[in-house]
Amino acid sequence: MTETGFLTTERVRGHIADWHRELSAIRRLSPKTLEAYGRDLDFFFIFLANHLGGEVSLDKLKALTNADLRAFMAARRAKGAGSRTLARGLSGIKSFFTYLERNNIMALEALSVVRSPKLPKTLPKALTVPEAKATLESTKDLEDTPWIAARDTAVIALCYGSGLRISEALGLTRTDLDSQSLRVKGKGGKTRLVPLIAPVRRAVEDYLAQCPFALDANEPMFRGVRGGVLSPRLIQYRVEQLRSALGLPPSATPHALRHSFATHLLGKGGDLRSIQELLGHASLSTTQIYTHIDTSHLLSSYHKAHPRNQS
Repeated sequence: MTETGFLTTERVRGHIADWHRELSAIRRLSPKTLEAYGRDLDFFFIFLANHLGGEVSLDKLKALTNADLRAFMAARRAKGAGSRTLARGLSGIKSFFTYLERNNIMALEALSVVRSPKLPKTLPKALTVPEAKATLESTKDLEDTPWIAARDTAVIALCYGSGLRISEALGLTRTDLDSQSLRVKGKGGKTRLVPLIAPVRRAVEDYLAQCPFALDANEPMFRGVRGGVLSPRLIQYRVEQLRSALGLPPSATPHALRHSFATHLLGKGGDLRSIQELLGHASLSTTQIYTHIDTSHLLSSYHKAHPRNQS
């Protein structure tokens, strides 16, 4: 029994146990997520037992106010919890109260108006140009079956050389290709044209020449070993292998290759509006995050090279 077990009534403990079973059996959350949700609820009930005085009952839960919930968030932050930890904790607590409401046990209106902490924007972690090139050049070294090696190389080339999301790359059909461009179906069903540079075109053609399956012109062209549509998890696993083999940072993922595409274009003087169109971003503000990366690079170069900054 956790510490929460000694701070709540038997009825509340029963509802917590039922909630856990639902998360596991019906929603099929991972063991780690279940553990995190349970731990966050523990923190909440430990706080309430001290804040309200004594054992936490359903009646006490029903009487919680916005001020009580804000006091809990403030107490967690005072103990060093960051915004992400607080947001995750609030998500677990809301899940428990949603369970109670869905089962007509009780409803807590105060929780519906509590906002999750604003999370800081994180900059994309792009690979360096040498790291991106090494990723492309080393893919074939990890696979003994030639057509699979060619397939994985082509998908990774599309992520870095054309800036595609992995789902976009795996959704391509032969009719989406021509000698000069790709027709890419992105988020929201929006279609865009992306230039097909020679190295990427050669990688795709190499795969198509070796693929052992008959490919319908209008069906996804990247296939698994049994001929089914290729799972993105296999490409993610391949990049994990490359990460280990090349000593790349944990941030090196298929999506990081897309970030690298945009960052490297911007670093070479690419126009932000054009990069927005290539990436398929609906808003320029989404693309502008790359300017922060490039600005850091430019400032670093300035401080190193400007004559007036030399001691």
